[in-house]
Amino acid sequence: MIIIQPSGGLCNRMRVINSAYVLAQKRKEKLIILWFQCSELNCPFEDLFQPSDEMKIINIRTLYDIRKLFYQATALRHYTNSDIVNNKTDGILHTGFEKNLKKRVYISTWEHFYPAPDYHLFIPTGGLQGRINQIANSFGDYCIGVHIRRTDNLPSKDTSGTEQFIEAMRKEIEKNRDVTFYLATDDTKEEERLRSCFPDRILSHQNKILDRNSPEGIKDALIDLFCLSRTNKILGSFYSSFTDIAADMNKIPKMIVGKESHY
Repeated sequence: MIIIQPSGGLCNRMRVINSAYVLAQKRKEKLIILWFQCSELNCPFEDLFQPSDEMKIINIRTLYDIRKLFYQATALRHYTNSDIVNNKTDGILHTGFEKNLKKRVYISTWEHFYPAPDYHLFIPTGGLQGRINQIANSFGDYCIGVHIRRTDNLPSKDTSGTEQFIEAMRKEIEKNRDVTFYLATDDTKEEERLRSCFPDRILSHQNKILDRNSPEGIKDALIDLFCLSRTNKILGSFYSSFTDIAADMNKIPKMIVGKESHY
């Protein structure tokens, strides 16, 4: 049995769950997810995604939840985030570490430890999917996603600056005069600036809540994520799992603004 307690924000948790799913499939074991509702992500799993027969979700609101304590106490080994970081390379668990894992293992981490071949475990609820479809239907023939991460992500802010996004967007307009941009950002001032620079080209999820401690804020983040995944290409932020997963879900190209690499 694989018991996983993913932590961090929405995208970090999705990557952790995908990693745990790969591990459970390799070991032919049951997968249990302890979904901790906290200030980082205060929303039950089933309010975001449809249930899956391939894993069991247990929502907890405290680290002293009796179910969590039971799984910890009965696990043959408990691995922390440091254990995962120290025993993987390029997002893959070391072979020796994997082979030595006990049959009933408890892992708490925000690190992914296997590449995720797909995201089939994460199907938005009917209500959220309807809102995603409504926005995506307005994209037109060619829409580029723009993800600008700000708030507490200093590496992203330092590398992927606003002027660099503006320059990248102007280059995209030179290539295609009919291009539109779907903007997902956690900073309303960024949206105001880009709308002033590119009138009539910016699409976004309007009036969203940015507080991750709010269930509605997490739902709005999910809408942004899945809308980005429906674009033709993403101009994304450095060191952002949100950018990475949005591109990975539908295997669309991405360019990390402020870096030379093109993906």
